[in-house]
Amino acid sequence: MSIGTLAPPTVTVHEGAARGAEGSRTWRKLARNPAAIAGAVILLVVIGAAVFAPYVAPHAPARQSLIRRFTPPVWVQGGNTGHLLGTDQVGRDILSRIIHGARISLIVGISAVLVSLVVGVTLGLLSGFLQGRVDTVIMTVVDVTLSFPQLLLALAFVAALGPSLTTIIVVLGLTGWERYTRVVRAEVLALREKDFVEAARAMGASPTRLLLRHLLPNTFSSIIVMSTLQVAQAILQEAALSFLGVGTGSAYPTWGQMIALGRDFVSVAWWLPTFPGLAILLTVLAINLVGDRLRDALDPRVG
Repeated sequence: MSIGTLAPPTVTVHEGAARGAEGSRTWRKLARNPAAIAGAVILLVVIGAAVFAPYVAPHAPARQSLIRRFTPPVWVQGGNTGHLLGTDQVGRDILSRIIHGARISLIVGISAVLVSLVVGVTLGLLSGFLQGRVDTVIMTVVDVTLSFPQLLLALAFVAALGPSLTTIIVVLGLTGWERYTRVVRAEVLALREKDFVEAARAMGASPTRLLLRHLLPNTFSSIIVMSTLQVAQAILQEAALSFLGVGTGSAYPTWGQMIALGRDFVSVAWWLPTFPGLAILLTVLAINLVGDRLRDALDPRVG
C-alpha cells in the first residue's frame, strides 16, 4: 500500500483529534466558570418550562375567575396557595401565563435568529469571497439597513402586516441579519488568502466547496457567539413590540403583553408587571452570561 493512500486518513485523524481537543478545552473552561453554570441552569429551567408548559403550569393561561381577581402572591396577606404568584385583573393565574409566555419568547428568539443567520451568513460569505461589485452592493444594503433604528423598523413592518407569531419571527429575522453579514465578511476576507485556502484552490476545489468546506467552518465560533447574544436581543424586541400592542396578538400570553396589561394596576397589584419583568430579566441575563463566557471559552487568547 502506497504512502499516498495512507496520508488522507492520517490527516483526517489528526484533524479530528485536534477538533476533539479544542471542544474539550472549551467545555472545561465553561465548566469552571460559575457565571456560565448559573446562566445555563436558569436557561435549562426556562427551556424546560417552555417545552413542558401544558404539564407544569398549574392552570390554563386563559382561564378567568372574577372572584379570584387581584389575588396577591402566596406570601402576601390574602394570598392563595392555588395561585403562587397571584392573579391578574380578570383572575388569570400569573405563574401559568409566565410559563406559557416562555414558550413564545423562546420560539420567537430562536426562530428569528435562524432567519437572520441564514440571510446574514449567506450574504457575508458571498460578499467576502466574491468582492468587487457584489461586495459593494451587499455592504451598501447593510449600511442602509443599519442606519434605521431596528425596533422602529420592526414596528413599522408589524403595523403594516398585522400582529402574528409568524410576522414577528420574519420581521425580527429580516431586521437583524446585517451584523452576521459584517462579521462573516470580515472573517472571510482574512481567511481567503490563507495557505490552506490557496492549497485547496490549487487542487481544483470549486468556489462552492471553498465556501462550504473551508471558509464557513472557520467562522462557526463567531457565528455561535453572535447567535447566542442575538437570541436575547430578539426576546427583548418581541417583549417591546408586545408591550406596544403590535406583538403576536392576543391569542398567546407573552411577557411584554402581561407588563402592558398590568401597568395600569401597579398601585393596587404590583405583581402584575413585576413577575413578567423579572422573567425577561432572568432569561436575558442567563443568555448573556452563557454567550459572554462562551465567547471567552472559544477565544484561544483567553486562558
